[in-house]
Amino acid sequence: MSSKKNRAGAALIVALVAVGCSEGTKQPDNIAGPDVSPAVQAQTTYRQVEQLGNPLVQEVTIVKARHVLYDRTMPYNQAEFRPETEAFIRNVGGRPADYAATVAGLLYPDMIMVNTLHSEASAGYQSMALANGWGGRKLSDDVVDISLVAVFSSLLDPRGASCAPFQLPLCTDNVDANDKAFLANFPYFAARN
Repeated sequence: MSSKKNRAGAALIVALVAVGCSEGTKQPDNIAGPDVSPAVQAQTTYRQVEQLGNPLVQEVTIVKARHVLYDRTMPYNQAEFRPETEAFIRNVGGRPADYAATVAGLLYPDMIMVNTLHSEASAGYQSMALANGWGGRKLSDDVVDISLVAVFSSLLDPRGASCAPFQLPLCTDNVDANDKAFLANFPYFAARN
């Protein structure tokens, strides 16, 4: 791959993130979670600091000023954010409303879904929704490219598509492999540099 292609891909990702990160009003840090009994509250303290089940949902489709609110909202309680994601897919992605609703339906709730009734061999990012598979994702899944393909490519629907699946300019981040191999045992990720 040429460095010119790499720079173009990187510039595109930066532009997409900039659109999703436009500034607005600051959100409070003390967003409440679900109600629990006083006995449970007295014994347990949790602080949700980030929510990141499906890549690019918050980082690209939610306005930057709302990231703290998004991070503190429970994954099953996101009716407020799905319309914003759908609007991004329609307005920035150039896709029709029905397609935007379908893709948003794959991304919400913002959790990794696993259906244990299917074979582990069918594991893959978005496989449960797209191919009646296991759900979850493998460490080797290129989740950023898969997300970009869902939003911008002709793979699922050619209407308003901006690119071919896994191709520049919008359907790949142009990063094809990890710089280090996965470990054979938990935690499976290689040590950072």
